[in-house]
Amino acid sequence: MASPTLSRALYNLTSLDHSKPQARRTSDSRRSFGTGARRSEIRCEAVGVASENRQQLVTTVKNGNDSLEICRVLNGMWQTSGGWGRIDRDNAVDAMLKYADAGLSTFDMADHYGPAEDLYGLFINRVRRERPPELLEKVKGLTKWVPSPVKMTSSYVKKNIDISRKRMDVASLDMLQFHWWDYSNDGYLDALKHLTDLKEEGKIKTVALTNFDTDRLQIILENGIPIVSNQVQHSLVDMRPQQRMAELCQLTGVKLITYGTVMGGLLSEKFLDTNLSIPFAGPPLNTPSLQKYKRMVDAWGGWSLFQALLKTLNQVALKHGVSIPTVAVKYILDQPTVAGSMVGVRLGLSEHIKDNQAIFLLTLDEEDVKRIQEVISKGKDLMRVIGDCGDEYRRA
Repeated sequence: MASPTLSRALYNLTSLDHSKPQARRTSDSRRSFGTGARRSEIRCEAVGVASENRQQLVTTVKNGNDSLEICRVLNGMWQTSGGWGRIDRDNAVDAMLKYADAGLSTFDMADHYGPAEDLYGLFINRVRRERPPELLEKVKGLTKWVPSPVKMTSSYVKKNIDISRKRMDVASLDMLQFHWWDYSNDGYLDALKHLTDLKEEGKIKTVALTNFDTDRLQIILENGIPIVSNQVQHSLVDMRPQQRMAELCQLTGVKLITYGTVMGGLLSEKFLDTNLSIPFAGPPLNTPSLQKYKRMVDAWGGWSLFQALLKTLNQVALKHGVSIPTVAVKYILDQPTVAGSMVGVRLGLSEHIKDNQAIFLLTLDEEDVKRIQEVISKGKDLMRVIGDCGDEYRRA
């Protein structure tokens, strides 16, 4: 998750590039998005996956009577918030449709991710107009609310949730993931109780968390809040969630949704056999995510050890005919209690649809897992260095 400003404001879509006029669509132009035969079969599944393996493509996060089916590879929209290149509104929405048509139909965003919620609103209206009802049923929009730690009154919570509902143009948010900055202020319990009330009113379908630690998750559950998932940083470098958090999740049924799983692109062929200690010798760390996760590499064990990890992942990838990011995501998806993993999307600028679909076709065997574990075991225990899940956002 990015470090947002603490004040919340509606993002003005006029700040995006509107130089491209929105074309009026006719029934003929709608058909250009896919043949009738293919469109009638759109669902969260990857091309070429055997029917017996399709259950791997989706999962359900639930708590009591609350449940939500999501695609296990989520499209992360932090990259729309600035720092990854200028986003063209129409190109971005076109790209979202392309991901959804490919079966990658779950999108993750936040109130502070620039225009992300607004883009989702434009996108979901395109889906309503131009796609069959079965795809609309599969599309999910997960958002986050990251408030300042002020007094959490019912009216304040409702006002902010209504903003997201309006921006995303939905009557009910599929999932609201809640973040809290300061554990010394127990107002997070008040906020979550009000969010639960809004769920009962039908304005939210499922209540979830992001970047909460194990102790606070347990307190929240003991207070009767029906949490379905906790979104946390989790990668081959950052295995903290598989310690205390996974144990509690296994006991309670809460699932993990992971971000930072490809470390902003560090876990890729682009950074294999590079030496970042020599100026201009390697690819530039020119995005907020690359800079953020390079700091995680430094805390974990440094660039030389990270190169050893990349070489091992490359060997596994070549063995299976896939990419390094595909292996990295699949390894985390195979971890206990992980429901889904985020892969960031630079909408209209680049795409990784084929790599993401390949995740569902990949099976890591015992030899693969052993080789990967051998390398990551040489890194530092980030639980000791940083603390539990989310503590990186709360250190003084």
